[in-house]
Amino acid sequence: MSLPSVITSGLSDAELITDKNRWAVDQNDTLIKELETSLSENAQVLTPQRPGYKQAIIRWSDAIEKTAGVVVYPKTAEDVKACLAFSQQHSIDFVVAGGKHSSSGASSTDNGLVIDMAKMREVTVYPESKTLRVQGGCIWRDVDEAAAEYGLAMVGGTVNHTGVGGLTLGGGYGWLSGEHGLTVDNLLEAEMVLADGSIKKCSEKENSDLFWAIRGAGHSFGVATEFTFQGVEQKEPIWAGAIVFNPAETLEPVVQAMNNLKATNDPKAGVAMALGPPPFLPRPGIVCTCFYRGPQEKAEEVFGEFLVIPAIKKDLGMRPYCTMNSMLNNVADYGGRKCTKGASAIYPLSPIFVASILTELELFQKSLPNNQARRTMVNIDMYSTDKWCSVPRDAMSFYNRGDYQNVIIGPYWIDAEHDQTARAWGRHIHSRFRLEIDWRKQTFNDAAASQDIREYGNYDGTGASSQTIFGTNYPRLASLKAQYDPSDRFNKDYGFASASRAASAVSSPTPSAPSSIPASSEPASQRSTAPSSPKSENSNPVEKIESPPTFTEFDAAATGLAPEQGQGDDFLVERAVEQHVRFKGYNPLVAQGSGKAVEAGTEAGGAVVGVGDVRGAKTGKVPSGVLGEENAFANGSQQVGFEDPAAVWVEGDEGGRRMRRVWIGRLRRR
Repeated sequence: MSLPSVITSGLSDAELITDKNRWAVDQNDTLIKELETSLSENAQVLTPQRPGYKQAIIRWSDAIEKTAGVVVYPKTAEDVKACLAFSQQHSIDFVVAGGKHSSSGASSTDNGLVIDMAKMREVTVYPESKTLRVQGGCIWRDVDEAAAEYGLAMVGGTVNHTGVGGLTLGGGYGWLSGEHGLTVDNLLEAEMVLADGSIKKCSEKENSDLFWAIRGAGHSFGVATEFTFQGVEQKEPIWAGAIVFNPAETLEPVVQAMNNLKATNDPKAGVAMALGPPPFLPRPGIVCTCFYRGPQEKAEEVFGEFLVIPAIKKDLGMRPYCTMNSMLNNVADYGGRKCTKGASAIYPLSPIFVASILTELELFQKSLPNNQARRTMVNIDMYSTDKWCSVPRDAMSFYNRGDYQNVIIGPYWIDAEHDQTARAWGRHIHSRFRLEIDWRKQTFNDAAASQDIREYGNYDGTGASSQTIFGTNYPRLASLKAQYDPSDRFNKDYGFASASRAASAVSSPTPSAPSSIPASSEPASQRSTAPSSPKSENSNPVEKIESPPTFTEFDAAATGLAPEQGQGDDFLVERAVEQHVRFKGYNPLVAQGSGKAVEAGTEAGGAVVGVGDVRGAKTGKVPSGVLGEENAFANGSQQVGFEDPAAVWVEGDEGGRRMRRVWIGRLRRR
């Protein structure tokens, strides 16, 4: 039994060693025996030929399942240290797996070493101090059930088969966040195995700089083998359940109920509003999972507006808190290809905007064959934000604090051939939320839209930049990364600059959050998991496109944006072109104009590569043009019979900065 050819990486400089046989295992399993000898008696080592291996490489999303060369189940921190030493000695790529919910591929490796924490799942409860010591391989069910035995609860994940380690190191929101903040706000101490093999305890009093870093960016600093959390008393049951609405009949009152509940700012209340089809509906519905930490009488008063709206189904009542985090398990179970992308939403929500997301959802579900995208959903949270906003953004590395809510975008599909389309759709919906915020800021000077709005790193499976996730905390993180992991061994989640670049970053303005989707059309699972390609420090939204798209095969039917939707021509032009470009995974900046499309495009410079009749009557493309060649614009508009161009795609150089734009003119037929 021998390990397959191991893809090796020079972990000191993150460059791939192309000689795959350099560390190949011989017929006597020399390398495996060396690894096993370094581990404790109860640790387990699996190779592809051993029983249990196939189960060991299963991931939450089939899209990021890979054939590991070897899987190790450590039982102690010393075992983890041995795995890291083995990986470094033989230049073998490694990943760390906990609940295996990462959809970026950060917990999977082709032919490398998986350090699977699943055998380290002990929970110790200290009733007097209401604290819990939790091993790094626990899932939230372990914690919920252990805490409940002593009348306690923890701020944990809303799906209880999520790993404690991954959620905690990236922040951690849950049903108790309105009252008690984030999981990292309730973390008292952690035990970390670092890149150099040292095992360190960290807290506010011990290794405080490391403790600052791991509360938000912990995945990039080491392997967490143990946590100590502050629990909260929870002896009484809570009120919770789900209400299913038909948006065709009740969209506006449901959105208004969400807005009114948010306005009460009740820290005991929470809602997860999922846009997606329940099993018994043929089209996307609205499923509000409701939570109230209090008695039923008070809960029904607080949620009264929801309860009087006509619903397809209601299932609400009192239940033990330890069962709350299992309510969403059925919509987030293992199996199938899926990914997650985070976004942010501000209240009050616009019913028109929510309706547009429902339309996008239905279009995507119809765009993939055999109904395979049916389980795709978009979830918008609603919690009181006061508690987590009371913690300064620089108190720890976690930055995503503000009076805004998390959104999780979850495309679901079956066939691998649709991987890029599904991920691009997730980025597209992210951009819709960002554009909604930007529009409200620019049009109404909306105070909620004017704050520094970021996104939740744990929800990002498509490669948001580290600057976007960590904001003004990025320079300090980069400096600490250079101190604790100078060779960037933990490189699967976030990218950080070297110490020298970090020093220069301190004196430079922190890049603002991008206003639209990442430009790269390459799936994040490919970008972030290759041993030679740690996650980019900045997923540049204006990188050069080698092969710009054309609209030669584009028509209204491709996106479902047909005139019978009742929208005006101008709307159809904008949405259809934007939809087409974003489906390709690119990153246009969209502007509207009347007769200014030609002038704007010319001033911006670059090549015009496409224009189309969005109503499907015709399709056409503009001959490639360059700066100043206005005839290229004219020829294109004549081709489809428009007085002004319907849309022009511009790529060029603006002050030395690569840029792309879609300029949209008024649709006027001759």
